[in-house]
Amino acid sequence: MSETYTGPTRPEDIDEPVELESTRLEREADAILLEGEARTFGPRPIHEAVREDAEAARVWGRTRADRLRRAVEDEPMKATLYALGLGVVIGMLAAR
Repeated sequence: MSETYTGPTRPEDIDEPVELESTRLEREADAILLEGEARTFGPRPIHEAVREDAEAARVWGRTRADRLRRAVEDEPMKATLYALGLGVVIGMLAAR
């Protein structure tokens, strides 16, 4: 087997790295850990804990809603078929 020499690599020949799901998840996990370290340790009032948890739930819900909205906008036919299928299954279960 012979190896073909293609010459020096130019900057425009180098592709940008592909954003992998695992890379994105690692970054999110690091951000969560850093956020957790920023919190003070020890006992805290229950109303503060509830308020923080409610804010975290709000952020989580908004993030998921935005992701769902983008998915529906990107592939409306697929989303419609999923909704139709889910409606049929729920209808069949309710008819029992």
